[in-house]
Amino acid sequence: MPELAIVPLGESVRGRELVFRYETAFYYDPVLRESPEGWTLTLERKPFPAPVTKQFTDTLLSSWLEEPQVFAAQADGRDLGYLELSHERWNNRMRINNLWVAEGLRRQGIGAALMARAEYAAQAAGARALVLETQSCNHPAISFYRRQGFALTGLDLTAYSQTDVEKQEVRLEFARPVPYEKEAL
Repeated sequence: MPELAIVPLGESVRGRELVFRYETAFYYDPVLRESPEGWTLTLERKPFPAPVTKQFTDTLLSSWLEEPQVFAAQADGRDLGYLELSHERWNNRMRINNLWVAEGLRRQGIGAALMARAEYAAQAAGARALVLETQSCNHPAISFYRRQGFALTGLDLTAYSQTDVEKQEVRLEFARPVPYEKEAL
């Protein structure tokens, strides 16, 4: 692969649609048990009967984002991936709104390079954590985020619809603390 550069993009990408498509063989099934002593929640990894292809579309620089930033991973003048961030000032976290790598170019370090840029942006903003969401059926993304040091911090059983559990598309929240450079302290 030619040399990869991560470059900031401006307003020219506002409204650009990204088509997210992935194949998954597993999902995480939330199992909630209630007793007089409290609740127990587990996420059990289960296989789909056959691999499933999922697809959805999102738009860059949506008006509801706080202080959005977009970066492209480029090589030979081509955009190979995008990273969209927003600084949630109320709790001082940097949210990864979108991380997209072109099909056929995944598992080549582009996503990791974009994540490194996210960490740098979070450090520069003084954010205390990087946060993101994905669906319980997006096993490839969950595996990637775990390799990047993210931990599960929560879930929402009705974020997308009243039937998220039945669709195996429960919203999962992941986070990782932002390490601060010694010089910045």
